[in-house]
Amino acid sequence: MQSGRYTLTIHAERERQADKITTGELEAALQSCDLIEDYPEDARGHSCLALGFAGTRPVHTVGTIKDDPRELLLITVYDPSLRPEKWDVGFRRRRKS
Repeated sequence: MQSGRYTLTIHAERERQADKITTGELEAALQSCDLIEDYPEDARGHSCLALGFAGTRPVHTVGTIKDDPRELLLITVYDPSLRPEKWDVGFRRRRKS
């Protein structure tokens, strides 16, 4: 599941398919993404949550940079608009419980 300079974990690929995010949409979102949460203590390595858009469709990715080879490892990929109970309008902040 490698393309260019990123790789999807099995979990990320399953989530991408479940939310029907095409590879083109994912790549468009990655090209225009903003980091919205930082996870420096993540057990998988320093990772972050990014928000990008494929046209008007929001795409959240959680990823980490791997050094050998240097690439982005995507841990999960999903469409936050399909989870409105979890995200505020704009998809940059989690809803308070």
